[in-house]
Amino acid sequence: MAYDYSDLVQQAQNWAQQLVTNKWLSEAEAEPLLNDDIHAVQGLFDASVEPPLVVAFLGGTGVGKSSLLNRLAAKEIARTGVVRPTSKEVTLFHHADIHINQLPEGFPLEKIRIDKHFEEKNRHIIWIDMPDFDSTEQSNQRIVLDWLPHIDVLIYVVSPERYRDKKAWQLLLAEGGKHAWVFVLNQSDRAQPEQYQDFKQQLHKAGFDQPLVYQSCCIDDNMSDTADEFSALQAMMQTLATQKTVQQLAVRSEKARKSELIQALNIQRNHLGDAALQTKELNNFWQVQWQGFGVLLKEAMALPMQQLAQNYALNSTNLSWQAEQNLWDTWAQTRFIDTLDSLTLQADSLGLPINPLKKPLEPLRSEIKTTIQESVLLEVRKSLIKPGNKLQRAVLKISAIAEIILPIAAMAWVGYQAFIHFYQSSLMDKPQYLGIDFAINSGMLIAIVWLFPYFLQKKLKPSLEKAAAKGLRRGLDKALQIIDLKVLDAIDEYEQQRQAQHKQALEIIECCKQESTKKIDDKESGELSRLLLP
Repeated sequence: MAYDYSDLVQQAQNWAQQLVTNKWLSEAEAEPLLNDDIHAVQGLFDASVEPPLVVAFLGGTGVGKSSLLNRLAAKEIARTGVVRPTSKEVTLFHHADIHINQLPEGFPLEKIRIDKHFEEKNRHIIWIDMPDFDSTEQSNQRIVLDWLPHIDVLIYVVSPERYRDKKAWQLLLAEGGKHAWVFVLNQSDRAQPEQYQDFKQQLHKAGFDQPLVYQSCCIDDNMSDTADEFSALQAMMQTLATQKTVQQLAVRSEKARKSELIQALNIQRNHLGDAALQTKELNNFWQVQWQGFGVLLKEAMALPMQQLAQNYALNSTNLSWQAEQNLWDTWAQTRFIDTLDSLTLQADSLGLPINPLKKPLEPLRSEIKTTIQESVLLEVRKSLIKPGNKLQRAVLKISAIAEIILPIAAMAWVGYQAFIHFYQSSLMDKPQYLGIDFAINSGMLIAIVWLFPYFLQKKLKPSLEKAAAKGLRRGLDKALQIIDLKVLDAIDEYEQQRQAQHKQALEIIECCKQESTKKIDDKESGELSRLLLP
């Protein structure tokens, strides 16, 4: 499917505006696409009408453009004079049967003059006298740029004194491939042969192999035909005023403008960084920076964490967050910000836009303190609720049970032995007592089975200070992992958006490369090919 140039311009400008809104590009960087110099060409004529050949006289101040149009019309329709700039408006001269459908929005209607004729030989031509492009009035240049997209043939008029003017010459170089070009050395009666040859040489340098250069003079009407070629110029334009030529020029102009649009889009794409660049290098850089930051942070926090662990051990029943304010201080915050800034600087060194990357990273600057506080407090509470490891807790449970069961079992055994001995003694003629040794041994047995689990619990009881220290370290590690994942997610999202912008631009570029629906099978004629840049 082929797209109209106007639609492509609108898509490109919407894309560029989206980049500016989302901070991928600055307004200055997007200027080549957003400015008014890229025109969405609107038709001047109704689609059902065969369009005429639009021919415009273009040149600097005082070269005689208006005089040439007046000579063509055989009457004074364009203003001439010694006041500079002379041409301050657009003058249209065309057949009475030609009707311009509408002028594009924004055209200064008060600066357009229209004069009509009934000459059959110029029926299919609209002649236009353009304002002086090199004047100091910016409005003149604006008018010229607004009209250029609607012009098929530009008659570039120079004088012996001004055939090397830079402003008009720069316009020729910029617009070269979008129009057919004819060149007129006006006031040739005052020109030197060397100037004529030098002018042709300049055109060769601009890319014209066989430029059509006519000599003309609007001062002396009695000049010989060999010296004045204005009639030949007029005949050439009448020869070109065919529907086929107009269509060929329209297709060529559209192709050149699409090529210009592709170039502008590629320039903006370059501001987004290499389309093939992945986030691997940026991710690797962040991992190295973050690992270094984590090591430095843990070393710097060793003493504050030890002090906090002691505080928790003494106040385990009342966990207050006041002490944690010293855990994440100004120094730690500054180092963290420096680490984030190093990431954006690395992105900048890779030629990537940094503002879209800064945006998701900005909240992390203030979130990290809260993240660390919440993570550390949660892990400390978990550690203090269940201090020690699983084996320690299992042994302590068994010791607590043994501290009760073993003494009871020992006392039961002693009681049983005493009861049996008493019973047996009662059956004897002479009673016997257990004695001191049994009492001492029994007491020692009961003491030992009670003291063993008691001392075992004392020795294996987990240190609250160590438990709090473990919770602090685990909480800090988890908080750093959370921040690390958020940064990596931000980088990944950033790359996805960047690739999406590249893809959207490439889609517009592919649409620009598609052939126009206006296909002309035949090649340009020899006369027309001399008017075109290769």
